[in-house]
Amino acid sequence: MQNRILFHNGKSLEVPVIQGGMGVGISLSSLAGAVMKEGGMGVISAAHPGYQKPDFWENSMICNIQAMHEEIAKAKEWAQGKGLCGVNIMVASKDYEFYVKAAVNAQADAIISGAGLPMHLPAIVKDADILLAPIVSSGRAAKLILKTWDRHHHRLPDFIVIEGSLAGGHLGFKKEDLITNKAEPLEKILADVKALLPEFEERYQRQVPIFVAGGIYDAQDIRHFCDLGAAGVQMGTRFIATQECDASPAFKEAIVQAQKEDIELVKSPAGLPGRAVMTDFMRQVKEKRIAPSHCIGCMLPCKPATTPYCISEALIHAVHGEVEQGLVFAGANAWRITEIVTVKQLMDELKAAFI
Repeated sequence: MQNRILFHNGKSLEVPVIQGGMGVGISLSSLAGAVMKEGGMGVISAAHPGYQKPDFWENSMICNIQAMHEEIAKAKEWAQGKGLCGVNIMVASKDYEFYVKAAVNAQADAIISGAGLPMHLPAIVKDADILLAPIVSSGRAAKLILKTWDRHHHRLPDFIVIEGSLAGGHLGFKKEDLITNKAEPLEKILADVKALLPEFEERYQRQVPIFVAGGIYDAQDIRHFCDLGAAGVQMGTRFIATQECDASPAFKEAIVQAQKEDIELVKSPAGLPGRAVMTDFMRQVKEKRIAPSHCIGCMLPCKPATTPYCISEALIHAVHGEVEQGLVFAGANAWRITEIVTVKQLMDELKAAFI
Protein backbone atom coordinates (compact mmCIF):
# COMPACT_ATOMS: atom_id res chain seq x y z
CA MET A 1 0.00 0.00 0.00
CA GLN A 2 1.36 3.45 -0.95
CA ASN A 3 1.90 5.56 2.11
CA ARG A 4 3.98 8.68 1.36
CA ILE A 5 1.87 11.62 0.17
CA LEU A 6 3.47 14.27 -1.99
CA PHE A 7 1.61 17.58 -1.93
CA HIS A 8 1.59 19.98 -4.87
CA ASN A 9 3.99 22.44 -3.18
CA GLY A 10 6.67 19.76 -2.81
CA LYS A 11 6.03 19.00 0.85
CA SER A 12 5.48 15.35 1.67
CA LEU A 13 4.04 13.26 4.46
CA GLU A 14 5.87 9.99 4.99
CA VAL A 15 3.15 8.39 7.14
CA PRO A 16 -0.41 9.55 6.26
CA VAL A 17 -1.51 9.87 9.88
CA ILE A 18 -2.56 13.28 11.19
CA GLN A 19 -2.68 13.75 14.95
CA GLY A 20 -5.84 15.76 15.53
CA GLY A 21 -5.55 19.23 17.03
CA MET A 22 -6.87 19.24 20.58
CA GLY A 23 -7.27 22.37 22.72
CA VAL A 24 -6.87 23.66 25.33
CA GLY A 25 -3.24 22.56 25.78
CA ILE A 26 -3.78 18.90 24.89
CA SER A 27 -1.79 19.01 21.66
CA LEU A 28 1.17 21.36 21.90
CA SER A 29 4.80 20.91 20.89
CA SER A 30 5.58 17.77 22.90
CA LEU A 31 2.84 15.69 21.27
CA ALA A 32 3.05 17.30 17.83
CA GLY A 33 6.84 17.04 17.71
CA ALA A 34 6.78 13.37 18.70
CA VAL A 35 4.26 12.55 15.96
CA MET A 36 6.31 14.49 13.40
CA LYS A 37 9.45 12.61 14.42
CA GLU A 38 7.65 9.36 13.46
CA GLY A 39 6.83 10.72 10.00
CA GLY A 40 3.25 11.89 10.62
CA MET A 41 1.65 15.32 10.82
CA GLY A 42 1.71 16.70 14.34
CA VAL A 43 -0.93 19.34 14.95
CA ILE A 44 -0.93 22.17 17.48
CA SER A 45 -4.31 23.52 18.47
CA ALA A 46 -4.81 27.28 18.19
CA ALA A 47 -7.47 27.02 20.91
CA HIS A 48 -5.64 28.83 23.70
CA PRO A 49 -2.10 27.47 23.45
CA GLY A 50 -1.09 30.46 25.61
CA TYR A 51 -3.36 29.54 28.52
CA GLN A 52 -0.42 29.13 30.92
CA LYS A 53 0.96 32.63 30.36
CA PRO A 54 0.47 34.90 33.40
CA ASP A 55 -1.55 37.57 31.57
CA PHE A 56 -3.69 35.14 29.56
CA TRP A 57 -7.06 36.33 30.90
CA GLU A 58 -6.17 39.98 30.15
CA ASN A 59 -4.44 39.49 26.77
CA SER A 60 -5.57 36.11 25.48
CA MET A 61 -5.03 36.74 21.76
CA ILE A 62 -1.50 38.06 22.22
CA CYS A 63 -0.64 35.18 24.56
CA ASN A 64 -2.02 32.65 22.09
CA ILE A 65 -0.10 34.10 19.16
CA GLN A 66 3.14 34.14 21.15
CA ALA A 67 2.54 30.55 22.22
CA MET A 68 1.79 29.42 18.65
CA HIS A 69 5.18 30.72 17.51
CA GLU A 70 6.91 29.06 20.47
CA GLU A 71 5.12 25.73 20.14
CA ILE A 72 5.62 25.42 16.38
CA ALA A 73 9.33 26.16 16.76
CA LYS A 74 9.70 23.61 19.57
CA ALA A 75 7.78 20.94 17.67
CA LYS A 76 10.01 21.37 14.62
CA GLU A 77 13.13 21.23 16.78
CA TRP A 78 11.88 18.05 18.45
CA ALA A 79 11.06 16.45 15.07
CA GLN A 80 14.56 17.03 13.65
CA GLY A 81 13.33 17.75 10.14
CA LYS A 82 10.83 14.91 9.95
CA GLY A 83 7.07 15.02 9.42
CA LEU A 84 4.91 18.10 8.98
CA CYS A 85 3.61 20.61 11.53
CA GLY A 86 -0.03 21.61 11.26
CA VAL A 87 -2.16 24.07 13.22
CA ASN A 88 -5.86 23.45 13.88
CA ILE A 89 -7.81 26.73 13.87
CA MET A 90 -11.55 26.92 14.57
CA VAL A 91 -13.62 29.10 12.26
CA ALA A 92 -15.81 29.87 15.28
CA SER A 93 -12.90 31.63 16.98
CA LYS A 94 -13.38 35.39 17.32
CA ASP A 95 -9.72 35.95 16.41
CA TYR A 96 -9.67 33.46 13.54
CA GLU A 97 -7.92 35.72 11.02
CA PHE A 98 -5.18 36.68 13.49
CA TYR A 99 -4.48 33.02 14.32
CA VAL A 100 -4.33 32.07 10.64
CA LYS A 101 -1.79 34.82 9.98
CA ALA A 102 0.18 33.75 13.07
CA ALA A 103 0.37 30.16 11.79
CA VAL A 104 1.69 31.46 8.46
CA ASN A 105 4.24 33.74 10.12
CA ALA A 106 5.38 30.94 12.43
CA GLN A 107 6.05 28.80 9.34
CA ALA A 108 3.61 26.02 10.07
CA ASP A 109 3.35 23.51 7.23
CA ALA A 110 -0.45 23.29 7.21
CA ILE A 111 -3.64 24.86 8.53
CA ILE A 112 -6.55 22.52 9.26
CA SER A 113 -9.77 24.42 9.86
CA GLY A 114 -13.21 23.36 11.08
CA ALA A 115 -15.92 24.24 13.65
CA GLY A 116 -17.52 26.16 10.81
CA LEU A 117 -16.76 26.36 7.11
CA PRO A 118 -13.46 28.14 6.27
CA MET A 119 -14.80 29.92 3.20
CA HIS A 120 -12.32 32.81 3.30
CA LEU A 121 -9.21 30.97 4.48
CA PRO A 122 -7.38 31.28 1.11
CA ALA A 123 -7.92 35.05 1.10
CA ILE A 124 -6.28 35.36 4.52
CA VAL A 125 -3.16 33.35 3.66
CA LYS A 126 -2.93 34.84 0.13
CA ASP A 127 0.07 33.30 -1.65
CA ALA A 128 1.85 31.97 1.44
CA ASP A 129 3.47 28.54 1.07
CA ILE A 130 1.22 26.67 3.49
CA LEU A 131 -1.10 23.71 2.98
CA LEU A 132 -4.80 24.41 3.58
CA ALA A 133 -7.34 21.80 4.61
CA PRO A 134 -11.00 22.26 5.54
CA ILE A 135 -12.71 19.87 7.94
CA VAL A 136 -16.11 18.76 6.62
CA SER A 137 -18.81 16.41 7.88
CA SER A 138 -20.85 16.04 4.69
CA GLY A 139 -20.56 16.01 0.94
CA ARG A 140 -22.71 19.14 0.89
CA ALA A 141 -20.18 21.08 2.99
CA ALA A 142 -17.30 19.84 0.82
CA LYS A 143 -19.12 20.89 -2.36
CA LEU A 144 -19.76 24.38 -0.99
CA ILE A 145 -16.10 24.84 -0.06
CA LEU A 146 -14.78 23.45 -3.34
CA LYS A 147 -17.03 25.74 -5.41
CA THR A 148 -16.35 28.81 -3.26
CA TRP A 149 -12.57 28.35 -3.20
CA ASP A 150 -12.56 27.73 -6.95
CA ARG A 151 -14.79 30.66 -7.87
CA HIS A 152 -13.48 33.30 -5.47
CA HIS A 153 -9.93 32.22 -4.62
CA HIS A 154 -8.91 30.14 -7.66
CA ARG A 155 -7.45 27.32 -5.62
CA LEU A 156 -8.26 23.90 -4.27
CA PRO A 157 -7.83 22.57 -0.76
CA ASP A 158 -4.46 20.85 -0.49
CA PHE A 159 -6.19 18.04 1.37
CA ILE A 160 -9.58 17.50 3.00
CA VAL A 161 -10.35 16.08 6.44
CA ILE A 162 -13.72 14.36 6.76
CA GLU A 163 -14.80 14.17 10.39
CA GLY A 164 -17.46 11.56 11.10
CA SER A 165 -20.03 11.35 13.86
CA LEU A 166 -17.89 9.24 16.22
CA ALA A 167 -15.31 12.01 16.75
CA GLY A 168 -14.60 13.77 20.01
CA GLY A 169 -14.93 17.48 20.64
CA HIS A 170 -17.20 19.62 18.49
CA LEU A 171 -19.25 17.73 15.91
CA GLY A 172 -20.64 18.90 12.59
CA PHE A 173 -23.94 17.05 12.92
CA LYS A 174 -27.39 17.79 14.30
CA LYS A 175 -27.75 16.55 17.86
CA GLU A 176 -30.98 14.70 17.08
CA ASP A 177 -29.26 12.77 14.28
CA LEU A 178 -26.45 11.82 16.66
CA ILE A 179 -28.89 10.68 19.35
CA THR A 180 -30.97 8.60 16.92
CA ASN A 181 -27.94 7.26 15.04
CA LYS A 182 -29.20 8.84 11.82
CA ALA A 183 -25.98 10.71 11.07
CA GLU A 184 -24.44 9.57 7.80
CA PRO A 185 -21.72 6.95 8.26
CA LEU A 186 -18.17 7.98 7.51
CA GLU A 187 -18.03 5.57 4.57
CA LYS A 188 -20.97 7.35 2.89
CA ILE A 189 -19.47 10.82 3.44
CA LEU A 190 -16.14 9.62 2.02
CA ALA A 191 -17.88 8.32 -1.11
CA ASP A 192 -19.80 11.59 -1.54
CA VAL A 193 -16.67 13.74 -1.21
CA LYS A 194 -14.66 11.48 -3.54
CA ALA A 195 -17.37 11.84 -6.18
CA LEU A 196 -17.03 15.64 -6.11
CA LEU A 197 -13.29 15.80 -6.68
CA PRO A 198 -12.62 14.63 -10.29
CA GLU A 199 -14.10 17.79 -11.84
CA PHE A 200 -11.86 20.05 -9.73
CA GLU A 201 -8.79 17.80 -9.90
CA GLU A 202 -9.02 17.83 -13.69
CA ARG A 203 -9.27 21.62 -13.74
CA TYR A 204 -6.26 22.12 -11.48
CA GLN A 205 -4.32 19.07 -12.68
CA ARG A 206 -3.61 17.72 -9.21
CA GLN A 207 -5.15 15.37 -6.70
CA VAL A 208 -6.73 16.28 -3.36
CA PRO A 209 -5.94 13.64 -0.70
CA ILE A 210 -8.74 12.83 1.73
CA PHE A 211 -8.10 12.03 5.39
CA VAL A 212 -10.91 10.50 7.43
CA ALA A 213 -11.48 11.07 11.14
CA GLY A 214 -13.92 10.12 13.87
CA GLY A 215 -13.87 6.67 15.42
CA ILE A 216 -10.61 5.58 13.75
CA TYR A 217 -8.93 3.39 16.36
CA ASP A 218 -6.43 0.92 14.91
CA ALA A 219 -4.60 -0.30 11.80
CA GLN A 220 -7.61 -2.35 10.75
CA ASP A 221 -9.75 0.81 10.64
CA ILE A 222 -7.07 2.58 8.63
CA ARG A 223 -6.87 -0.25 6.09
CA HIS A 224 -10.67 -0.26 5.77
CA PHE A 225 -10.88 3.41 4.84
CA CYS A 226 -7.78 3.38 2.64
CA ASP A 227 -9.38 0.50 0.70
CA LEU A 228 -12.36 2.83 0.18
CA GLY A 229 -10.13 5.55 -1.25
CA ALA A 230 -8.93 7.60 1.72
CA ALA A 231 -5.29 8.70 1.55
CA GLY A 232 -4.91 8.52 5.31
CA VAL A 233 -6.52 9.25 8.67
CA GLN A 234 -6.72 11.88 11.38
CA MET A 235 -6.81 10.61 14.98
CA GLY A 236 -7.14 12.58 18.18
CA THR A 237 -8.25 10.64 21.23
CA ARG A 238 -5.70 7.82 21.00
CA PHE A 239 -2.90 10.37 21.08
CA ILE A 240 -4.15 11.71 24.42
CA ALA A 241 -3.11 8.43 26.05
CA THR A 242 0.56 8.90 25.18
CA GLN A 243 3.47 9.86 27.37
CA GLU A 244 4.28 12.84 25.16
CA CYS A 245 0.76 14.32 25.19
CA ASP A 246 0.85 17.80 26.71
CA ALA A 247 -2.14 17.19 29.00
CA SER A 248 -1.77 16.46 32.73
CA PRO A 249 -1.45 12.85 33.93
CA ALA A 250 -4.92 13.12 35.48
CA PHE A 251 -6.42 14.10 32.13
CA LYS A 252 -4.81 11.13 30.42
CA GLU A 253 -5.98 8.84 33.19
CA ALA A 254 -9.55 10.06 32.69
CA ILE A 255 -9.32 8.75 29.13
CA VAL A 256 -7.79 5.43 30.18
CA GLN A 257 -10.38 4.88 32.91
CA ALA A 258 -13.41 5.93 30.86
CA GLN A 259 -16.06 3.27 30.29
CA LYS A 260 -18.38 3.23 27.30
CA GLU A 261 -21.27 4.57 29.36
CA ASP A 262 -19.14 7.51 30.59
CA ILE A 263 -18.88 9.02 27.08
CA GLU A 264 -21.84 11.23 26.19
CA LEU A 265 -22.96 14.01 23.90
CA VAL A 266 -22.64 17.39 25.59
CA LYS A 267 -23.76 20.95 25.02
CA SER A 268 -21.07 23.41 23.92
CA PRO A 269 -21.14 27.20 24.12
CA ALA A 270 -19.80 27.12 20.56
CA GLY A 271 -23.33 26.23 19.45
CA LEU A 272 -22.37 22.72 18.34
CA PRO A 273 -22.94 19.35 19.95
CA GLY A 274 -19.82 17.73 21.36
CA ARG A 275 -18.68 14.41 22.77
CA ALA A 276 -16.89 14.10 26.09
CA VAL A 277 -16.16 11.93 29.09
CA MET A 278 -18.71 12.90 31.73
CA THR A 279 -17.36 14.70 34.79
CA ASP A 280 -19.01 16.20 37.87
CA PHE A 281 -18.91 19.59 36.17
CA MET A 282 -20.64 18.39 33.01
CA ARG A 283 -23.29 16.62 35.06
CA GLN A 284 -24.00 19.92 36.82
CA VAL A 285 -24.28 21.69 33.46
CA LYS A 286 -27.06 19.29 32.52
CA GLU A 287 -29.10 20.64 35.44
CA LYS A 288 -28.23 24.33 35.56
CA ARG A 289 -26.26 27.15 33.99
CA ILE A 290 -22.81 27.81 35.49
CA ALA A 291 -22.03 31.44 34.81
CA PRO A 292 -18.47 32.24 33.66
CA SER A 293 -16.15 33.84 36.20
CA HIS A 294 -14.02 35.17 33.33
CA CYS A 295 -14.96 36.00 29.76
CA ILE A 296 -12.50 36.71 26.98
CA GLY A 297 -15.09 36.59 24.20
CA CYS A 298 -13.18 33.87 22.40
CA MET A 299 -16.02 32.13 20.51
CA LEU A 300 -18.24 33.98 18.07
CA PRO A 301 -21.44 31.97 18.79
CA CYS A 302 -21.01 32.18 22.58
CA LYS A 303 -23.13 34.77 24.41
CA PRO A 304 -21.69 35.47 27.89
CA ALA A 305 -25.07 36.41 29.36
CA THR A 306 -26.68 33.10 28.42
CA THR A 307 -23.87 30.61 27.80
CA PRO A 308 -24.39 27.38 29.80
CA TYR A 309 -20.76 27.57 30.98
CA CYS A 310 -17.37 28.93 29.94
CA ILE A 311 -15.75 26.37 27.69
CA SER A 312 -12.31 27.94 28.11
CA GLU A 313 -12.46 27.69 31.91
CA ALA A 314 -13.77 24.13 31.73
CA LEU A 315 -11.04 22.97 29.37
CA ILE A 316 -8.29 24.71 31.35
CA HIS A 317 -9.46 23.08 34.60
CA ALA A 318 -9.37 19.67 32.96
CA VAL A 319 -5.98 19.98 31.27
CA HIS A 320 -4.48 21.19 34.56
CA GLY A 321 -5.66 17.98 36.20
CA GLU A 322 -8.85 19.23 37.86
CA VAL A 323 -10.73 16.75 35.72
CA GLU A 324 -13.99 16.59 37.66
CA GLN A 325 -14.25 20.39 37.55
CA GLY A 326 -13.73 20.53 33.81
CA LEU A 327 -14.49 19.27 30.30
CA VAL A 328 -12.76 16.22 28.82
CA PHE A 329 -13.53 15.96 25.11
CA ALA A 330 -13.07 12.43 23.74
CA GLY A 331 -14.06 10.28 20.79
CA ALA A 332 -16.67 7.53 20.94
CA ASN A 333 -14.01 4.81 21.12
CA ALA A 334 -12.10 6.30 24.05
CA TRP A 335 -13.38 3.47 26.26
CA ARG A 336 -11.24 1.01 24.28
CA ILE A 337 -8.02 2.67 25.49
CA THR A 338 -6.56 0.82 28.48
CA GLU A 339 -3.00 2.12 28.83
CA ILE A 340 -0.68 5.03 28.21
CA VAL A 341 1.99 4.32 25.58
CA THR A 342 4.67 6.31 23.81
CA VAL A 343 3.93 8.06 20.53
CA LYS A 344 6.46 5.77 18.86
CA GLN A 345 4.61 2.68 20.10
CA LEU A 346 1.29 4.02 18.84
CA MET A 347 2.69 5.14 15.49
CA ASP A 348 4.43 1.78 14.98
CA GLU A 349 1.08 0.06 15.58
CA LEU A 350 -0.68 2.37 13.10
CA LYS A 351 2.07 2.09 10.46
CA ALA A 352 1.23 -1.61 10.14
CA ALA A 353 -1.80 -0.49 8.12
CA PHE A 354 0.48 0.66 5.31
CA ILE A 355 2.69 -2.42 5.03
